[in-house]
Amino acid sequence: MENYIYFNPTKIIFGKGTHSLAGEQVLAFGGKKVLLHYGGGSIKRTGIYDTVVASLDTAGVPFVELPGVVPNPRISLVREGIELVKRQGIDFILAIGGGSVIDSAKAIAFGSLLAPGKDIWDDYFMDPTATIPAAMPLGVVLTIPAAGSESSNSCVITNEDTGFKRGVKTELYLPKFSILDPEVSYSLPPFQTACGAIDIHAHMFERYFSAVEHTDVTDQLLEGAMRSVIDLAPRILKDPRNYGYRAEMMYAGTIAHNNSLNPGRGGGDWGSHQIEHELSGRYDMTHGAGLAIVIPAWMKYVSRKHPEKFVQYAVRVWGVTLPPSDTFGVIDAMIERQEQWYRSLGIKTTLSDLGYDDTYFQDMAEKALVNKGSIGSYCRLGAQDIVEILKLAL
Repeated sequence: MENYIYFNPTKIIFGKGTHSLAGEQVLAFGGKKVLLHYGGGSIKRTGIYDTVVASLDTAGVPFVELPGVVPNPRISLVREGIELVKRQGIDFILAIGGGSVIDSAKAIAFGSLLAPGKDIWDDYFMDPTATIPAAMPLGVVLTIPAAGSESSNSCVITNEDTGFKRGVKTELYLPKFSILDPEVSYSLPPFQTACGAIDIHAHMFERYFSAVEHTDVTDQLLEGAMRSVIDLAPRILKDPRNYGYRAEMMYAGTIAHNNSLNPGRGGGDWGSHQIEHELSGRYDMTHGAGLAIVIPAWMKYVSRKHPEKFVQYAVRVWGVTLPPSDTFGVIDAMIERQEQWYRSLGIKTTLSDLGYDDTYFQDMAEKALVNKGSIGSYCRLGAQDIVEILKLAL
């Protein structure tokens, strides 16, 4: 187990009707003029928008709106938000939405305070050594349990001009508060619900595959949480208005990515995520759907090099009962069970299922390594490794 520092000051406000508390929370954290940041019209159809706006009005907090966030949030809207913040004298950002909206808000939060001459994309997203100097405070009203961005130090943005999808990390833009009302997720379509569950599971999965020794406590925390997500996802699809199921999934999404399950583990692998970023950067696919394709391929490739952790994962998480001496039989049975779980949620598990071929594999592999050299930590991957994984994803 490695030395670690754990810090996460985000105030979590969880439960029924809590999105009506947004205005008072903005006021409590010093917000005087708010950028209200969101995606399309779903929050207006469900009434969340009206409730949040009423709460801001009651608190006497004026706001300026910036809608239009799309899945795989774009740097162009981030730039628009930065200019709007500066022009309007905004001092607090309130994100209403899922991971894409929250990540866009985080980028605006630190981009608004950059020194003159600094470019948010070239100098930060494309430079893995860059240190973010400051960020504006922000709050969250979560509508989609998936990305865990409501209390994570991560932010991922897509440059639609270049096709690059890149992330930055800093504690500076951790939300001051995040409001999690499971009832707002009742209206999510089955596809979004399924992709959200896959994303949550993947955040635990990436942390699980660590080469650090003596991590059994957090191994078992992660294993239990992954088993819960595996069990909950089909239950929610069958009974989408079950508050208990939705509440547990929303909680799982938060702890999956707020680093509470991985102290001392060295951070995890994240190779699958970085390969998936190339898929969604190229094809604009939903992140969870891309992970359902990449993760089995990654397991097929990496397990042949480092099988030990895969056997433990197979037995403890998926209940594989083949003889432990049959290492690769155990692993292959586990991969099939995980792929079947994805398919049972209505999600495809190969690129060919979606009509994609190997045309861009080399290009995606090379782009994944720009300014990095290699990706992954449980197993370091170079360009040819990534190409081979993508071939297994066909």
